[in-house]
Amino acid sequence: MNPNTPLSSAPANTSGPSFKQLPLSPALLATLQQLEYHAMTPIQAASLPITLAGHDLIAQAKTGSGKTAAFALALLSKINPRFFAVQAMVLCPTRELADQVTQEIRRLARFADNIKIISLCGGTTMKPQMNSLEHGAHIVVGTPGRILDHLQRETLKLDALNTLVLDEADRMLDMGFYDDIAYIAKQCPLERQTLMFSATYPEGISRLAKHFLHNPHEVKLLEKHESGKIRQRFYEVHNEDRLQAVGLLLKHYRPVSTLAFCNTKQQCRDLLEVLRAQGFHALTLNGDLEQRERDQVLIQFANRSCSVLVATDVAARGLDIAQLEAVINVDVTPDPEIHTHRIGRTGRAEEAGWALSLCSASEMRRVDNITKETGITAEWQELATLPIEDNSPLVPPMVTLQILGGRKEKIRPGDVLGALTGEAGFTREQVGKITVTDQSTYVAVTRNIAREAIRKLSAGKVKGKTVKVRALED
Repeated sequence: MNPNTPLSSAPANTSGPSFKQLPLSPALLATLQQLEYHAMTPIQAASLPITLAGHDLIAQAKTGSGKTAAFALALLSKINPRFFAVQAMVLCPTRELADQVTQEIRRLARFADNIKIISLCGGTTMKPQMNSLEHGAHIVVGTPGRILDHLQRETLKLDALNTLVLDEADRMLDMGFYDDIAYIAKQCPLERQTLMFSATYPEGISRLAKHFLHNPHEVKLLEKHESGKIRQRFYEVHNEDRLQAVGLLLKHYRPVSTLAFCNTKQQCRDLLEVLRAQGFHALTLNGDLEQRERDQVLIQFANRSCSVLVATDVAARGLDIAQLEAVINVDVTPDPEIHTHRIGRTGRAEEAGWALSLCSASEMRRVDNITKETGITAEWQELATLPIEDNSPLVPPMVTLQILGGRKEKIRPGDVLGALTGEAGFTREQVGKITVTDQSTYVAVTRNIAREAIRKLSAGKVKGKTVKVRALED
């Protein structure tokens, strides 16, 4: 696994229309070729002709569909590198998504000299961001709360803005950002292009569109899962047995990584307690976590050093994990579109996946709605008939190590890989994903070498300095 690969990246696509059909500059087309963007994904093919023609857009697209490039190419094509003012802004619901979007736009912006892109998110101090803005920027990517702070302090000027992007607009609404987005949009010039990307279409999306978009074109691509990639099974349970049933499914199917969806935060907390009591390496994502804690949870799950991630739909929005063997619907969602979105996290690329749903008698109507809307025939199984051939604990294959020191100390993934495979003497195959943040660096290593890796990294040096290392284990 490439340590520089982000959690979410545009899927490889060789069968769609060519980018050469678009009115893009030769330099930008050459950059796309270098980045191995050979053909457009469905969302790119549907939206780019509209956005490059200057129209406003509402598009239904999820993380992992190539949507970042869909709006990045549109806004980059209008940037004047010689004019140092904010010409485009992307609003994202979370810091991790903003970081991914910033990284992707920087890659695509290689075609032109000196396009400056700044990330403005909470969880970090204001001063460095204010200094960066003082030196001028062409594009800002940020969370609504922090963008609002800069506007109110007058450290961010939007007079020259020509493109506003609302990424994962439905999730920003779920998180209560409607008023912030409305305030920010009102600070932007009226003569601008506004692009809104959303995985679902709650009522608030129509309100946003009516107030802040001008005659928008709509692109709605129905999410489809390749036949046979995702195998769905349904299990009837009594409510009081629901949480224990999750452990039973995990012991029978024994997936390496599982995303378990609950309809409420309390249900998430209860399930986490049950799974940990049964010996599972489980973590939860909820709105009560600080940003640093959320980052660590996501990194451990992406690193395959946590077996089960328990989350609500709101908390898991934007989460795109490359290898996910199973999704368990602990509760059935009343919305068939959300059900489709949940199970679409598994069965990606060449992998197959399980989608397992626990249903009480009161939820049967919801299952009927899902089968009607999606055209599937529900495959029912009895929980009592599931054989448990291996009752040993489900142990993740990797352990995530935290090294104190990150971008601020100029640590790069190659420095950590070099320390582990050089003096420490481990093989490249024993090292997994490496993630560098401002303050810390996280590296996944195979479980059998974790203790020795901590010892050798602590005794040796990374980037010529002694570092503190610990294992992130629950």
